[in-house]
Amino acid sequence: MKSKSSGSPRHLVDTESRRTFLAYSSTASVVAALAVPRAVHAAGDDVLKVALIGCGNRGTGAAVNALQVSQNVKLWAMADAFADRLSQSYDLLTRATSSTSGVSAAVSARVDVPPERRFVGLDAYKQAIDAVDVVLLCGPPGFRPDHFEYAVQQGKHVFMEKPVGTDAPGVRRVLATAKVAESKGLKVGVGLQRHHEPKYLETIQRLRDGAIGDVRLLRCYWNGGTIKQPVPHDGLTELEFQVRNWYFFTWLSGDHIVEQHVHNLDVCNWIMGSTPVSAVGMGGRQMRTGKNYGDIFDHHAVEYTYADGTKMFSFCRQMPGCEPLVGEFVVGTKGEADVGGGKILGPDEWSFPRPPRNEKVINPYQREHDALFAAIVNGTPHNEAETGAQATMTAILGRMATYSGRTVTWDEGFRSDKVLGPDAIVDWKTIPRTLPSADGLYNLPQPGLLRDV
Repeated sequence: MKSKSSGSPRHLVDTESRRTFLAYSSTASVVAALAVPRAVHAAGDDVLKVALIGCGNRGTGAAVNALQVSQNVKLWAMADAFADRLSQSYDLLTRATSSTSGVSAAVSARVDVPPERRFVGLDAYKQAIDAVDVVLLCGPPGFRPDHFEYAVQQGKHVFMEKPVGTDAPGVRRVLATAKVAESKGLKVGVGLQRHHEPKYLETIQRLRDGAIGDVRLLRCYWNGGTIKQPVPHDGLTELEFQVRNWYFFTWLSGDHIVEQHVHNLDVCNWIMGSTPVSAVGMGGRQMRTGKNYGDIFDHHAVEYTYADGTKMFSFCRQMPGCEPLVGEFVVGTKGEADVGGGKILGPDEWSFPRPPRNEKVINPYQREHDALFAAIVNGTPHNEAETGAQATMTAILGRMATYSGRTVTWDEGFRSDKVLGPDAIVDWKTIPRTLPSADGLYNLPQPGLLRDV
């Protein structure tokens, strides 16, 4: 490769973009607001109390993972904007006797969330966070910076799902908050689980050790079908409708290039040991054209450029019936690699070995929670927020390029002051920035015309 690191593959090399990234993220107001006394759970303490914030499918899955760690933990509080979502999650987590729940009796036994610790509403996250030691932030990504700031201010350890924000100001807030968390000894995990998957760890280490020579080209894909179905608008305020359908609104999800494809972009950054310096691309919406599909695209194609000139081609598509492909691929001067497949082709041909039939395989979703809770109890360093922020900003940069139809540099994108969500959400009558036109359709970004990215 053109630049190798002798340390962990998670640590990114110190490029000019990264120095700018870190320096610009030290938002004084955020740091000052969060500068409250340290609150760290030391080894030997009693049960670790956990709160689930955001009780959808991914949140429920994260709770199951947290309740399967070897440490003494209990799910102690739950919070969601909607009562029915919380109720569904609680029922699933406690229904160990059901053959369809997929939840073991051991997990259900660790759920201790009576009605008085089930909080519903837009600010319910605060009550749940106040009650526990560790929080799982799994609500819509547009709320992630707010939730993360509050959790760190209250001295809580955090697991937060990817992406960590949906706009550049949100990413900067997360970075500033992460520094405060580190100063307090708080542990932070981010749901980019490939960093805990042995196949990825070994394959990427081999690439960084020169298994295919210098990297010349990277490709990454998340091409699949629609993964969400919209909830009708009937009887809902505009804000309720958008939060119910968060995936289809850029201010809440970041668009699927940010919410989903961030995994693949993160892998490419990991391989390169840096973030791109620019992006140019195209995208649009061809199949999801109804009134309930918000303002996101259904396909993006982006050409990223790294500082040394290496290109990374990124493709993501959510169209039913089209050929699927999810993965990351690298071309080097003396070979190629299928990273997700754990394969290297060339003189140093290699494949990640399959585990023996009788060996229990721990999935990476579980491994990322195992690592976080071990760090909490042992007091060892663990802060994945910077990597999460870099991956998120890379995806946002790609979206900026496809929405605008022009080249966007990393520095321009990262310094953007465009906030996508409302300035403040008071209640369900709060008016979002994104509103439907008279025909009920939401205005889509228009490449070639949009300049304010």
